[in-house]
Amino acid sequence: MTQTIKGAWLAAAGLESVLEQDLARRGVTIDRWHGQLALSSHPAVFSPWALDIWLEPEVATIASIRDAAETLRSRQRNWSLYAADCFRRTALIEDRLPPVKAAPLTFPTAPPTSPLGAWTLLDATTLLFSARKSSPFVNGTPQFIEDRIGPPSRAYLKLWEACTRLGHWPQPGETCLDLGATPGGWTWAIAKLGADVTAVDRAPLDPKVAAMPTVSFRQGSAFGLDPKELPEADWVFSDIIAYPKRLLALATRWIESGRTKQLVLTVKFQGETDHDIVSAFEAIPGSSLAHLAQNKHELTFFWKKPDA
Repeated sequence: MTQTIKGAWLAAAGLESVLEQDLARRGVTIDRWHGQLALSSHPAVFSPWALDIWLEPEVATIASIRDAAETLRSRQRNWSLYAADCFRRTALIEDRLPPVKAAPLTFPTAPPTSPLGAWTLLDATTLLFSARKSSPFVNGTPQFIEDRIGPPSRAYLKLWEACTRLGHWPQPGETCLDLGATPGGWTWAIAKLGADVTAVDRAPLDPKVAAMPTVSFRQGSAFGLDPKELPEADWVFSDIIAYPKRLLALATRWIESGRTKQLVLTVKFQGETDHDIVSAFEAIPGSSLAHLAQNKHELTFFWKKPDA
């Protein structure tokens, strides 16, 4: 099978159409889907909706399981499998490759730095692979050793993933705001790092979180705060449920105030995806967007103050 594949994007389950819409806006047409992997003759471009982007995809015809493994091993050591078909055959090829050390992470820890490629079988004799990809994690999904006792919800995993992607996180002595914090999953995660965190919400925090020594609580609306009237914060976090336009206004207000060094906000979409809002967030200097493995119909917005 002869195919021209220059771009491959891995979508989150259920968000394939959103990724395809976003790529179309960027001039990319999807030629076919291989499971959740979008394949195109257009070169790889960035899309925030992709869990992982295969940056240099290549297609090879293979004569055997051994041939496939040797093709990959001749390029580099570490390869991660995306299996959408030919499951028995892919498992046999994977057995011939060096194991990928992908043990669950103990947060906080820096993301892996070893080169990691990705591969799949399009059919029994067609190998698709890329020695370079955008995420250092297998299929763009970091795994963590979870805390099933302390946090009041599993939302803390989203903050862990965001900070791991950044490669840094709040430090002891730094000041943080968590807007729309209740029940306190993100506040808990920030406080566990030793940073001082003020949680803002109309509803009270989970009592266990409120009792943590570096946590303070301010009752009220996150959108009613005037950043210029508050002490400067090293970080502003928010996983609040809000219309994206309202969150864009909040982010803009904080950035223009100069009262924080970094923002990490979840942009949550209800119903159809507002791609114009995605563009507006992307247009903010110093910003980036990503679909985390822990996100649902959401993107995470990152912004850092210049020279911070």
